Amino acid sequence: MTTSIAIADPYHSRQGSFWECVEREDPVVWGKADGPLSTSKLDQYHENGFYFDQDLFSATESSELLAEANRLADLADPADAEVVVEPNNRAVRSVFRVHQKSDLFRSICCDPRIVKVARQFLGGDVYLHQTRVNFKPGFNGKEFFWHSDFETWHVEDGMPRMRAVSVSIALTENNEFNGPLMVVPGSHHWFVRCVGETPEKHFEQSLKKQEYGVPDQEALQMLVDKGGIQAPKGEAGSAIFFECNLMHGSSGNLSPYPRSNLFMVFNSVENAVQEPFGNRPPRPEFLAERDFTPLEG
Repeated sequence: MTTSIAIADPYHSRQGSFWECVEREDPVVWGKADGPLSTSKLDQYHENGFYFDQDLFSATESSELLAEANRLADLADPADAEVVVEPNNRAVRSVFRVHQKSDLFRSICCDPRIVKVARQFLGGDVYLHQTRVNFKPGFNGKEFFWHSDFETWHVEDGMPRMRAVSVSIALTENNEFNGPLMVVPGSHHWFVRCVGETPEKHFEQSLKKQEYGVPDQEALQMLVDKGGIQAPKGEAGSAIFFECNLMHGSSGNLSPYPRSNLFMVFNSVENAVQEPFGNRPPRPEFLAERDFTPLEG
């Protein structure tokens, strides 16, 4: 018997004691082949859930971006809510809202090389849902467990549909030793309902170590059996565009070399966040911007 909750919200999650995997109800590619990417690349994105560009930015540009990221990390106050430190030490893990802290990063968020691709995937104007720099220092950079961003953005932020794309730009080399982003190709075609009830102010802990809104191990096994695991690796300046429901994560950095990435999320202006679909107040705006002004670029 279909419940009224399922009818009202096809992506409900964290409302039961058992996980469930259901097919997505939204397109993957909302636009047409009249942008910078060819039809074949759009088809690959539709099938796999990500698009990898080996050299989106030059070595000179990447060096400038890394210097700016390190500047923000040096200025970061661990007591600031928009700064996340590692759970076991004071090393900076993430600095949020970098588009408001840096003119350089704001310009990158509006760079046509990125925005035009985002518009093509999402079928129209986009706005910034979230920005941050993620740091994984050598030896001590901790893992990010497997998750779908959309599950959290839907339940905790109020993002209605799967119509957003994330972009992660490598500011340092991302290799097999320093905890690169790992993805499960094709997993975006499925939505995993997670178990457990969201605690109050969950974000205060989840940004360091997420325990709610993470998929069950059986669900992960099923998705990996279907699609495998890939880790798109590249030099500084490479970038991965990935669909908001793609299952992804990363292991810890055991190498001596840091891994730093600029991360930004573009959401369709037609998919602007509303009241969260969970039973908690919305997270702070540095995690889910509520300025829906379309980006130029």
